[in-house]
Amino acid sequence: MNRSSSNSQPDALVGWMECLADPTRLRLLRLLERHELGVVELCDVLQLPQSTVSRHLKVLADQKWVRNRREGTTHLYRTLLDELDPAARRLWIVARDQTESWATTNQDQLRLARRLRDRQQGSQTFFAGAASQWDKLRGELYGHAFTTNTLLALLPRDLTIADLGCGTGPVSAQLAPHVNQIIAVDNSAAMLKAAKKRLAHFKNADLRKGDLEALPIDDAACDAALLLLALTYAAEPDQVLREMSRILKPAGRAIIVDLLPHDREEFRRQTGQQHLGFAPEDVQQMMSRAGLANPHITPLPPEPNAKGPAIFLAVAEKD
Repeated sequence: MNRSSSNSQPDALVGWMECLADPTRLRLLRLLERHELGVVELCDVLQLPQSTVSRHLKVLADQKWVRNRREGTTHLYRTLLDELDPAARRLWIVARDQTESWATTNQDQLRLARRLRDRQQGSQTFFAGAASQWDKLRGELYGHAFTTNTLLALLPRDLTIADLGCGTGPVSAQLAPHVNQIIAVDNSAAMLKAAKKRLAHFKNADLRKGDLEALPIDDAACDAALLLLALTYAAEPDQVLREMSRILKPAGRAIIVDLLPHDREEFRRQTGQQHLGFAPEDVQQMMSRAGLANPHITPLPPEPNAKGPAIFLAVAEKD
């Protein structure tokens, strides 16, 4: 016999009415309708011994008015009102309305409010003492990758993104789980070999060997293109940005990260770079010449352990 047919019998109605025929059980249902509470909390709010509260909770649980789950050593209770037979819900609505003006239930709500504030106070006390060290503590407890993964989850799933000058593929590997396709381009066979190994389990990663000045990508094929710490290696930066613009769809986004101007000639030679960085106004002009509209360049504050020159972030859209 299914539940709906059994609930049409007189014993179902009698069972519902028996559950609602006790003031303590009505008070419990009112408390548990909006909050998940433990037995200790319920005893405090109702001002009743644990044995009494537990006995009434068992009756409500047996009749499927409430359910509980274990969290550590605590059993937390909540109502099942949304899953009740419609007739039982109607009975509850009548009972709840009739108890609205009870002085006892009003007292319960005041004690419940205090109890909920106590819960919040525990968190506030912790953060009041940990605020100055919270970033460090959070990193020690949970790491840092979750922040990046959270932000990447904001990306539309249907994007095609070009990672230009991809190197060994760390950025492509971060993006691949969140987008439709990654096209990773580099002109170094050694870099591509390392990237291929890193991206081997991503079926949506397409690795291509090619120069930044002549990208092996069709016109208007990409929703976004990244050029991260690669422009300083280009002999013809203007041509690189024209190619970047060419492969973007209308309103596609171009994102560049590279070095701000510096005078560390030895650093430039050691890293094999062609340029001593780029002034923001020069980057802005190059992007505009390439057909990239509304360029916005932001110098980025150096990270504490970074030993290289300071860098910038540039963002523009395909005109």
